This record gives sequence, C-alpha cells and structure tokens, in this order.
Amino acid sequence: MYSQALNSKEAATDSSPEADRFQARIDAEERIEPNDWMPDAYRRTLIRQISQHAHSEVVGMLPEGNWITRAPSLRRKAALLAKVQDEGGHGLYLYSAAETLGVAREDLEDQLLSGRAKYSSIFNYPTLSWADIGTIGWLVDGAAIMNQIPLCRCSFGPYARAMIRVCREESFHQRQGYEIVLTLCGGTPEQKAMAQDALNRWWWPCLMMFGPPDTDSRHSDASMRWKIKRFSNDGLRQKFVDATVPQGHFLGLTFPDPDLRYDEATGHWQFGAIDWDEFRRVLAGDGPCNRERLEARRKAHDDGAWVREAALAHAAKRRMAA
Repeated sequence: MYSQALNSKEAATDSSPEADRFQARIDAEERIEPNDWMPDAYRRTLIRQISQHAHSEVVGMLPEGNWITRAPSLRRKAALLAKVQDEGGHGLYLYSAAETLGVAREDLEDQLLSGRAKYSSIFNYPTLSWADIGTIGWLVDGAAIMNQIPLCRCSFGPYARAMIRVCREESFHQRQGYEIVLTLCGGTPEQKAMAQDALNRWWWPCLMMFGPPDTDSRHSDASMRWKIKRFSNDGLRQKFVDATVPQGHFLGLTFPDPDLRYDEATGHWQFGAIDWDEFRRVLAGDGPCNRERLEARRKAHDDGAWVREAALAHAAKRRMAA
C-alpha cells in the first residue's frame, strides 16, 4: 500500500540504470514531475509525507476553529476565520499534489478516519484560552514555516509548487499569532499571565513537531538523498529555537526550560532534553485530544456525505448530457 513508508535502508538497495539516472537528475537539481520515471520507494515516501502534511492541515483547523465564536473582537474573529479557511485550502493543495502520484484522495481520507494515517502530533493538544490561539500562530506556524520553506525546493514539482502559496500564507499566520501574544503581554497582568501559561504548555510539543532526533528517524536519510527534504530534524529544530527564544525574551516571557542557555562558542541556544516518550504516546493515539480530533473529522465526513453524493450525481448528469 502507498501508506506503507519505505525506510532508508530499503531505499538504498534500489540500484538499477533507471535509479542511477533518476538520482543523477536529483543531484543536478532537476524537478521530478508526475509522469517522469521514479523509484517506487520515492513515490511511496512522497505519498506518506504529502498525505500526512495534508491531514495535519485539515486536523489543524480543529484546535482553532472552536475559538472563532469566542474571539474577543470582530477583528480577531474575522482574522481567525480567514486563517482556518486558509488551512482548509492548504489541505486541498496537498491532497491534489498527492493525487498526481496515483493515489485516490478517498483512500487517503479513509486512512486518516480509520486512524491508520498520522498527522502532526501538535494538533492533539487542547486550546484552553485565547492566548493559545496567539501562541499557535507564533510557535506552531513558526515551526511549520521552518519545516516548509525548504519544501519549496523539494525535488517533486507539484509538492514544491503547492508549498510556495502555503508558505506565504503561513508567514501571515505566524505574524498574526505573534501580534496577539504581543498585545496580551502589553496588557493587564492577568493577560500576560495567560500568555505565559500558553507558552509553558506549547513550547515542548512545538519542539517535538520537527520529528524524532536524527539518530531515531527512519526516513530522513532517503528523503534528504532524494531532496524531498533539505535539512535534518535536529537542524530545523535548532534553527527554530535560535529564532524563537529572542522573540520570547522581547515579549518578556520565560521559557519552561531551566537548561535553556546561549552558547557563545557555537552561537546557538542550547535547550534541555525533550520527552520523546510523550511524543511517541501522542503519535500512538494517546494524546490529550487524539480521540476528540478523529471523532470530529469522522462526524464532519459523515455530515458531508450528502454534499459529495450531490456533486457526483451532478457530474454524472453533465457527462450524460454531453
């Protein structure tokens, strides 16, 4: 099945004239298009990554969507509504890119709804206050940008082109979130405390967003050799920390990491140990909101069945008329 990812050791065993020519194209920075020859392992890896990315965009609408009606002003409500709509659009772009690889969108949706497919662990945490909405924009979308900007140079053309618009919109989302947190930090002591509480709860899950450490990542070697991804998980995580810590200090916030310190010798912020057991539990379905998120997606899918049936009937009628 396309959802079964091939690990890097398996991928490395593919040695044939076609595979050698394919790798030469990758090394020459050529874009691979859907009708081009590609190794099955490359196709499977792309389907796994793009579909998980699409699932994350769609599930990512849920933590913020429940704050649309509770936003503190009409301006905030309109901005959040636009952001959630953008995320639905990102899912559409990505499902469309995955379909060019020969997989049906219905199969991808079934994998998500049945719990067989993964999505970003970050979306299995609850949004307890309005400050969480700002923190998601600042931290979660900030981490997403670190991950996604290099994907604009992905070796697979449809994925790379989809990411250009996604990154532009994510950049707006990140600025929007930071502005919310900035406003809270400049408000009452209670508002700043709310921002600090949100940072305390979201900081570590955001560091987990980049995936397991490089020593434990099954897919990174092949993905980087094929230039699907350009940087390692740990490299992107460090880049995120280096960019985000000064922003938090400017806000007057404290990071929930007693080991956080600036290393003059390396020019990087050093941070404490990540709880990878928690990461694995959440990925396995035992996070604070895993069941809630999947139940919401299944309900939306069931409630929208009549729309899909009507669209298919209309398309069939048009074909008959033609």
